Amino acid sequence: MTRLLTNHIATITELREPHKVLERSGGKPVAILRNSGLVGYLVPAEATEEVSYRQATREELHDTLERTRARAQPVLDYLKDK
Repeated sequence: MTRLLTNHIATITELREPHKVLERSGGKPVAILRNSGLVGYLVPAEATEEVSYRQATREELHDTLERTRARAQPVLDYLKDK
């Protein structure tokens, strides 16, 4: 079962009128389904405008790498013996 990344869904047939699909979603991304399977996402322009990016600081990057190392080290140790 595929996990959808949005609460709004539409079918391929409903895409005959994409403006109605976008109005119904309220500016949020819409998962497009065909035969109950995920085909893709329709993302309105206003949904991408509210995303802001910033550069991570050296400390944030270091903290993230340390957390990842702590989770990955047991796996790396196990694989070393194989």
